[in-house]
This record gives sequence, C-alpha cells and structure tokens, in this order.
Amino acid sequence: MNKPIRTLSLFALLLFLLLLANVTYVQYVRAGDLNADPRNRRVIDAAFSRDRGPILVGREAIAESVPSDDRYEHQRVYAKPYRYAPVTGFFSFFTQTGIEQTQNGVLSGDDSRLFVTRLVDLLNNASPQGGQVQLTIDPKAQDAAYDGLAALGPDVQGAVVAIEPSTGKILAMVSLPSFDPNKLATHDLDAEVSNYQRLDADPTKPLLNRAIQTRLPPGSTFKIVTAAAALEDGLVENAESQVPGGPSYQLPQSDAVIDNGGRACGTDTISLTQALAQSCNTTFLQLADELGQEKMLEQAEKFGFNSTYLDDLNGQVESVFPDDMDRPQTALSGIGQFDVAATPLQMAMVVAGVANGGTVMKPYLVDKVLSPDLDVIDNPKPQSLSEAVSSTTASELTKALTATVTSGTASPGAIPGVQVAGKTGTAENCDGCRPYAWYVSFAPADDPEIAVAVMIQGSDVATDDIAGGRLGGPIAKAVMEAVVLDQ
Repeated sequence: MNKPIRTLSLFALLLFLLLLANVTYVQYVRAGDLNADPRNRRVIDAAFSRDRGPILVGREAIAESVPSDDRYEHQRVYAKPYRYAPVTGFFSFFTQTGIEQTQNGVLSGDDSRLFVTRLVDLLNNASPQGGQVQLTIDPKAQDAAYDGLAALGPDVQGAVVAIEPSTGKILAMVSLPSFDPNKLATHDLDAEVSNYQRLDADPTKPLLNRAIQTRLPPGSTFKIVTAAAALEDGLVENAESQVPGGPSYQLPQSDAVIDNGGRACGTDTISLTQALAQSCNTTFLQLADELGQEKMLEQAEKFGFNSTYLDDLNGQVESVFPDDMDRPQTALSGIGQFDVAATPLQMAMVVAGVANGGTVMKPYLVDKVLSPDLDVIDNPKPQSLSEAVSSTTASELTKALTATVTSGTASPGAIPGVQVAGKTGTAENCDGCRPYAWYVSFAPADDPEIAVAVMIQGSDVATDDIAGGRLGGPIAKAVMEAVVLDQ
C-alpha cells in the first residue's frame, strides 16, 4: 500500500472512530439530558400521547387517559375536576402538578419498578402503559368537605383537611376556589396556554391548594397547643386545674388590653376545661407569658410547625411559630396571633396528634401503587412524625375539647350519639381585614377515626357573622359523619 492510500485509510479510520465516539456520547452520556430538554418535541409528544395510568379514589378513576382521534393518541380526563383538582393537579403538554407530578414516573410507566412491564411491552411492540396510583381519600368525606365549603357561596375561599389520626392517611383535602384540569390537559395547546394564563391571573388564586399552601393566623384553635405546653410543663396539672381567668388582660410591657368578647371567663381563676370551652383569651395570653417563648416554640415544633412533612404533593409551605419574639409577642402567640401562622393541614395534624394519644403521624396521600396488571408494587406504611405530648396530656386535652363541643363554643360540630372533641377559632392579621374562621375537631372522642380542620379565608357571609363555630362547625360535622356514621 503506497503512502497516499495509507494516509487516506488512517484518516477514514479516524473519522469512523470519531463517529463512534460521538454516537456513544449522544446515545449514552447525554441521553438523559436530551430526553429532558424542553426543546425535544419528539420526547414531549410521545409522553403527551402515552396511555397514563389512572389516579384512583376507591375503585373510581378520578383521572385517566382515554383514546384520542387527533395527533396525540390519548387524552387525559378528570371525572370530578373541581372536587379533586387540588390533589390530582393536572397533566398538560407543558407541565404537571399535584399527584400527576409527584407520581409521574409511575403514571407514565417510566418508574424503575415497572421495568418488567416496559420490557414486555417492548417485546410485544405495544405502547408503554402506566401504573396506577390509589389515594387515601375517602370519597364520602371528600364530597362532604367540598359540598359544605361550596355552600358558603360562590366567592368562598377556604380549605378542609381530614386525617385518620392513627395512620396519617389524608381522608379529605379540598380547596376553593378550584379549577377544571380538563381545560389544561386539552390537546388544543393555544387554548391550554390561554386557560392557564387566565387562572394564573385570577386574584382568587384557584390554582393555589389552600390546604397546604396558605398559612394564616390560626386564632383560638392554637390554644390547644398552648394548653398542651402548659400540661407538658406541669404549669397546669389536668383539665380541671385552675388557670388564670378574668374579663381582660393587659399585655406585659404594653398598654394594650385584650378581653374575651363577653364570654364567661370568671373574675379570677377558672378550670382549664372552662377556659377552652369558652375560648378565654385572658387564660392563654397569661399561660403563654408564663411558659415563655422557648417552651411555646418547642411545643409548636413537636406538632410540626417550622417544618415540612408531606411528600406526596409539592409546594407545601411551613407553618410558622417565630423564634425571636419579645414578651408581649409571646403572650399573643398563646392565642394564635402575632406572627403565628398555620396551614389547614397543620391544624388537622394538631388535633390528630391529640386524638392519637399524643403521637403525630406523618400525613400521606398515596395508599397504593399498582402495576398496569394490578400487582401491588408499593404500599406505603404509616410513619410516626413525633411524640408531641404524653398520652396523659392528650387524655386531659380530649376531656376539655369534648366539653368545648358539648357546652362551649364548638357546639355546632356536635353529632348526636357520638362524642366529638373540637375547638373554634377566629383570627385577624391586619387592621380592617375580614377575620378568618377556623374549626378543628375529631371523633369519636373516645376512639378517634377522623380529625378535621376547616379554614375559611373569605366568603359572602357578613363580617359580623364570621365565626369558626358558625361557619366551620357544620362543615366539620358533615365530614366526620361521612366517616364515623358510614359503618
């Protein structure tokens, strides 16, 4: 072989080796990045066309894919859009939210646990099929929560969360106003963009899941935490122990005087049970002041404040108990004011922890993950989040909260023939703002099956009629009845 031919052969071999190296780099090294590149329309089109697995509540598919006759082979459909949108989220050409996002690997069929299924589909030349996700939601509790909240009027803004105290299963999660995810899953991409922009610009924020993304002053529902701190510290011995009462209280180091709104709080001392039943501000301001910031902070954090704990949905905001308060601010924190702020999920966890003998369970929404052939590939187990209070403290709080329903401010949540424990709350966070209404409860008090938190941020109700018991009590009652009486 002469030199020119040898040189040309070596050059051709070098080009071939460079080609192999480039193919290896593109196909293996950069494959993941290229697949994830938002400009990769082929991958996006394929994912949008795929037969995604259903999201189930009980045996009912609340989100599923059905055959489509356009360029995309399957259309995502939401059977009860407004009731479940804050939980399911939406699956669109551009993005996903909610369960559609956190369980995308399973629903799309890409999860590593579905490898065998994908391999069989490949060998059979079949389109990939997604797995199924079954939620912890109780459909009757969800309906009761949605219908009760919606009954407050078309302009209602609020949320309801219900938890099974012994496990942490979320039995209901409703947020209003809601939205129709079908309009964001449409194959008309121009319409989808328009619909999203309209929802995103809406001042009532329908895309916001208020159950986990809105935190507001919890008002008097936080008195449960203050009472728990006092019992745990030994400052108060039991539910019948005498605590400070009186018609008014002047904040320490301040000229501000706070009263009880005319409720029966005695002239000197009263029992802890009466203080909770009548929601006496004077009691819990003084208890918080005596306990001090560090003990109040420690107790709040044992219930979950200043942390996140829900893995099945993205976007959860932390409920806040400040760590830098002065003495008057600490006193105000005892009645759920100053800069104390909580989500409905957080306040549901507070009462669920009391209901569960002092143990707060980690909340979760995904009950089972199934293959397309209905084989169980994951079955999440309940996990303890914290020991918030002792069983003795939980028992004493339950006695007081039961009296709050039978003979106190929480009576609108009472269920005939069933012991209910509950607490009301009304709170403000600015001068001239309409107050927020809260109601938390659990039932049966002697063998809890459900704990509920209702938060009403806004409604058509006149300002003078806004009260936790009046607005939230009937909603909590209906949600509890859906579980407790459905035997």
